[in-house]
Amino acid sequence: MARRCAIVDLSSSLHDNPLHPESHSRLLNAIGGIPENVPRIAPEPAGITDIHRIHDPHYTARLQERCSDTVTLSSLDSDTYVTPHSYDVALMAAGGAIAAADHALAGEHAFAFNRPPGHHAERNRAMGFCLFNNLAIAAHHALEAVDRVAIVDWDVHHGNGTQNAFLLSNRVLFCSVHQQPLFPFTGRIEEIGNGTGKGFTLNLPLTNGASLADYQAVFSEVFIPAIERFRPDLLMVSAGQDTLSDDPIGGMNLQPEDFGILTSMLTGLTGAGIAFVLEGGYSDSHGAAISHIYAALDKPKKIPPQDAPRDATRQTVDLAKKVHRLA
Repeated sequence: MARRCAIVDLSSSLHDNPLHPESHSRLLNAIGGIPENVPRIAPEPAGITDIHRIHDPHYTARLQERCSDTVTLSSLDSDTYVTPHSYDVALMAAGGAIAAADHALAGEHAFAFNRPPGHHAERNRAMGFCLFNNLAIAAHHALEAVDRVAIVDWDVHHGNGTQNAFLLSNRVLFCSVHQQPLFPFTGRIEEIGNGTGKGFTLNLPLTNGASLADYQAVFSEVFIPAIERFRPDLLMVSAGQDTLSDDPIGGMNLQPEDFGILTSMLTGLTGAGIAFVLEGGYSDSHGAAISHIYAALDKPKKIPPQDAPRDATRQTVDLAKKVHRLA
C-alpha cells in the first residue's frame, strides 16, 4: 500500500461567504472523500519569505491591510472576497501546499485541502477567488531542494497565475488542460513560455463538453511524454475537480471515477510522491472524485483502452505535439 496523507486546515472556515461558490461548505464536501485510513495533518502557515518568492511585498501588505479593515465581508473584485481573517487563512493555505510538496519529496502522496484556492493569483493581484498562489509558492519552495518541478493543472480554468510565475523558468514544466473560452480567457497553445522558459509551458485548451477520452489523449500524447522528457524531481497537481459533469461553474463531462484514471496515468513519473493542491470543484460529486483519486494513489487503476477523442481535441493535441516537438 502506498503512503498517503491529507493536509487539512478547517480554520479556513474563517474565510467564508456562504452565498459564494467558493465557500467553506465545498471544502467539507471534498474532504468527505478522504478515506478513513488516510492520516490527516494540520499545516503550519507559510512564512512571508516563501510568499514573497511569488508575490510582491506591496501586494501582501495591501491584502493584509484590506483584511484588517474589513468588518465582515468585502470584495477585491467581482469574483474575490475577503473577511477579517482571510490573510491569515491564505497563509495557512500556502503552508498546506508547502507541506504537501515536502511530504511528496519524502516519498508520500499528499493532498493539500486548502482554501482559498490559488492558481489565478498573480504577483500583484488577487483574482478568480484566489489570494495567494498556493501551488506556485510550494513549487518555488521545492526548488530550494531539487532541480526540476513539473505541474499538471487539470482545473477547468486556466492557471494564469501559475503560468506567469514560471514563464521565464526552465526548471518548472507547467502543463494545463482547461476549458476555452472560459475565465480567465488565457492559456492558448501559443503561450509556451518566454526567454529561458520558452517551451516549458504547455497549454491544451479544450472545448465545452470534453470527456475522459479527450483528457486521456491530452495526458497520453502530450503531458506524459513532455514530463518524461523533462525528468522532474517532483510532480505537483493543481487539482481542480470543477471538470465534473455536475459542476455548476464548468462545462466539462468528467465523472468521479475518471479522476482515478487520470491520477493513475501520472503515478510513477518521478521517484517521489505526487503533491496535490486543491483548486476548484463546486459540485455534489466532488467528494466522490476525491475518493477515486486516493484509491488510485493506493493502487493505480488499469488504464482502459482509449476511445477516440472528439475531432476538435484531436486537432488541439496534434498541434500541441507539433509545437512542442512531441510527435
